[in-house]
Formats: sequence, C-alpha cells, structure tokens
Amino acid sequence: MKVTVERALLLKSLSHVHRVVERRNTIPILGNVLIRAGKSRLSLKATDLDLEVTETLAAETGTGGAITVPAHMFYDIVRKLPDGSQIVLEGDGDRSVLAIRAGRSRFTLQTLPESDFPDLAAGDMTHSFTLAAADMKRLIDRTQFAISTEETRYYLNGIYLHAAGSAKEATLRAVATDGHRLAQVDLPLPKSAEGMPGVIVPRKTVGEVQRLIEDNEAELKIELSQGKIRFTIGDVVLTSKLIDGTFPDYGRVIPQNNDKELIVDKKDFEAAVDRVSTISSERGRAVKLALSAGKLVLSVTNPDSGSATEELEVEYASDPLDIGFNSRYLLDIAAQIEGEVAVLRLADPGSPTLVQDKDSKGALYVLMPMRV
Repeated sequence: MKVTVERALLLKSLSHVHRVVERRNTIPILGNVLIRAGKSRLSLKATDLDLEVTETLAAETGTGGAITVPAHMFYDIVRKLPDGSQIVLEGDGDRSVLAIRAGRSRFTLQTLPESDFPDLAAGDMTHSFTLAAADMKRLIDRTQFAISTEETRYYLNGIYLHAAGSAKEATLRAVATDGHRLAQVDLPLPKSAEGMPGVIVPRKTVGEVQRLIEDNEAELKIELSQGKIRFTIGDVVLTSKLIDGTFPDYGRVIPQNNDKELIVDKKDFEAAVDRVSTISSERGRAVKLALSAGKLVLSVTNPDSGSATEELEVEYASDPLDIGFNSRYLLDIAAQIEGEVAVLRLADPGSPTLVQDKDSKGALYVLMPMRV
C-alpha cells in the first residue's frame, strides 16, 4: 500500500475517528485504526465493538491495500507534523510495518493484519430519514445534560429518540432523565420517520454525533433498526449499537396540574443561583427558593462556611411557597432556556417542578425538589 495525503485532511479525519478508540484495551486490535487505500480515496475506520466510525477522504493512491496501526499514536504523529505537509503512508505487509513520511520526518509503526479487524455488521436498517444537522444538534444539546451516569439503571444511559404526538402534530422527540431531572425536546417529525421504533441512543454515541456536527448547514441521514442506528454526515458514517432496554414511562413524571406560576428573567435567575450557591457544600448543593407576591428570595445555609441570600423581583401571584433544589441541577436547566424569560410551574415543596421557556415551544424540563 502506498498513498499520499494532505496533513490537514488526514488530521481532521483522524480527530473524528480516533476518539472512538478506548485508551486501554484488553483486545489489541481495538486499539488500532484500519487504514484502507482505494482509487483516489483513503478510508479510516475505528471501533470499540459498540460504536464504529468510518471516514473517507481524498488521497493520491499509488497502490491500494489495507493495514491497521495504533490509533492514538498515529493521531499524535500526524498532529505534530508541520502544517501544509504532504504525508506519504507506505505499508509493507511482509514486515508488518507502516512507514509514515513527511518532509524530513520518518516514522514506522507496528501493524496488525486487516483480517483481525472486527466489523460492526449493521444488518438491514428498517427506517431511514434525513434531518438538518442543526436540528439534531438542538435535540442533543438540550437533553444531553440529563442523561444518567448510573450504570445500574443502564436504560437511562442515553437519549430516548422516538415519534410522539398526534397524527396532526407528529413530533420527533428526544428525552433524557437521571431520576432527578428530565429534559424533553420536540421537533416536527420528518416524513419518512413515521412508524420508527423508539430507540435509546447510548451516551458515548450521543457525544460523538454532537462533535461530528461541526457544520450546522449539513444534512444528517439517520438509519435505524431495533438493534442499531447509523448516522451519515458528509464523508463520515457512524454506526452504533442501541441500548437494549425499555425506557420508563416518562409521561407519568411530567406534572400536569402545577398551579403556581413563577415568571423570571433567565439571566438574572441564573446569576443569582450561581452567586448564592458559592456558599453551598459539595455534598449539599441545596438552594432554597422562598416565593411571595412579586418576590423571590434565594438562600443557602452551610453550617461549615456561612450563608447567602439574594432577592429578585419576579412575576408571582400565588400563595407563598418555600421549595429547595440542587443548585447544580437548577443551573443546568437554566442554561437550556433559549429565550430571555423562564417559566417555573410549581405545586408544593415535595412535588416536581416544570420549567419551560416562555417564548420557545417544544422543550420542557422537570426538576425534583430537595429538602432544605
């Protein structure tokens, strides 16, 4: 195999592909990236057996062939080569090495045979639709923070993507929850997505898709079946296994009858929570919201370090209410509000609170209270 490729192109592709490779692997081949040279094209492929990324780029091919090399070392070498250089990759199957040349630099890397490299066979994809990359990015950005990291409830370790709503107003809905907070975002359902199965996309896959969407103008093709999902954006194809589990009936935790409405300036609220939470302990993180007519008092008391209070003018006309929240969770949700005004619908100190953007439809957040 002999191929010449521009450093900038190779580095960009490797930066997408090498992230999938875990730094510690008990199976040596999983630490490698598969390099395949074809007619004027070079393809790079990496997998961790749950997720597979393939990217194709333009190259000058002398002779074709395929070889695998350590992914992170290969990436570091290309990253440290001079800008604008032409990189020559020359594989010698007999000696099991790949030579990398650029200007006066020369490296050789040990290789493993292509035949050892696993293939994450996708099988037949039953549904396929396209989505603007900006829409997919919004779905991920607004829900990702609520994905659970608790491995015992593995079915919460991803985003639940499914068709929802009525026939008149069908939506593509993304939901994530960790049991303390819930995020739900809706988009109009793409025509060809009707009848799609509800799927749980794993956290690592969600993060990789988010990073791949660099160009918001692009179109994203999504194909899925009961067990796999595939995203195609430009020259990059990402295939992933789905989480094999049942997502809980999240509709039951979304409050319907919260009658106390608090309307607050999002920036002022976010800044005030951030300021008073400076006093809170790592373990506690509780911030108390004391509501009365037209007024919100935020307070934090930490027996070890002191206390903090801040008062805000708000729109609130219901009975006085004291309720506590985890300050970090409150800030996470406030950060998702796209407009200038947040609406909190409350019931009592022990019931979940519904948070929405006053102007933007299609997104809602639920936060469980804390004892304070």
